[in-house]
Amino acid sequence: MMNSTPCKILIVEDDPGIRMFLKTTLSTNGCEPLVAATGREALEMITSHCPDCVLLDLGLPDMDGTEIIKNVRAWSKIPIVVISARGSEEDKARALDLGADDYLVKPFGAIELMARIRTAIRHTVTVVDNDGIALNGLCRVGELTIDYRKHRVFLSGRDTGLTPNEFRIVALLGKHSGQVVTYKAILRELWGPYATHDNKILRVHMANIRRKIEPNPDEPTFIFTEVGVGYRMADCD
Repeated sequence: MMNSTPCKILIVEDDPGIRMFLKTTLSTNGCEPLVAATGREALEMITSHCPDCVLLDLGLPDMDGTEIIKNVRAWSKIPIVVISARGSEEDKARALDLGADDYLVKPFGAIELMARIRTAIRHTVTVVDNDGIALNGLCRVGELTIDYRKHRVFLSGRDTGLTPNEFRIVALLGKHSGQVVTYKAILRELWGPYATHDNKILRVHMANIRRKIEPNPDEPTFIFTEVGVGYRMADCD
């Protein structure tokens, strides 16, 4: 859809017919659809699968979709596009005020849906504190380039082959380059409020990241460890 790496889009919808339409539309446009039929399942999948965008129906069998918006917005800026039969101004305003990025009233077409998804994802990529990232979607630290649009990291023009979670860690550090990001903040940003605060998982990820991006992993030049606190990426150019 937006780059060579398929975007993971979580469909939160209990109607089988609409789910099939959404899955087909996403797959046809190069996305990887994930599916949840209940609110509880949706929250579990958001924290475990880290989708790039959520398509959220408000009328779920176990909870109102607005509860999902409130829960997710307590810890993440993941794009949320509401898809609902509720078309009143009050419903739209409530969902958007709670933190939804967009609101589509059923029925809608495939072209409009994909345009709304692209806009929501682009918005979350560019609305960051780093002016360079906001301008061109890139963070450059010497020979290292984080491409937020392609979801890839390059070293001297070569794709470093980071896994999705490795990219998320590097991308987060890049957005806060020059600043220390605590272990707790990284865990919460990546895996949600239910993530374990065991720093061992971060150390394993960081060891793998350094083997892929650092010329000498024992003497890092891009990502530094602030012992007992967290990690810091060198300033973006």
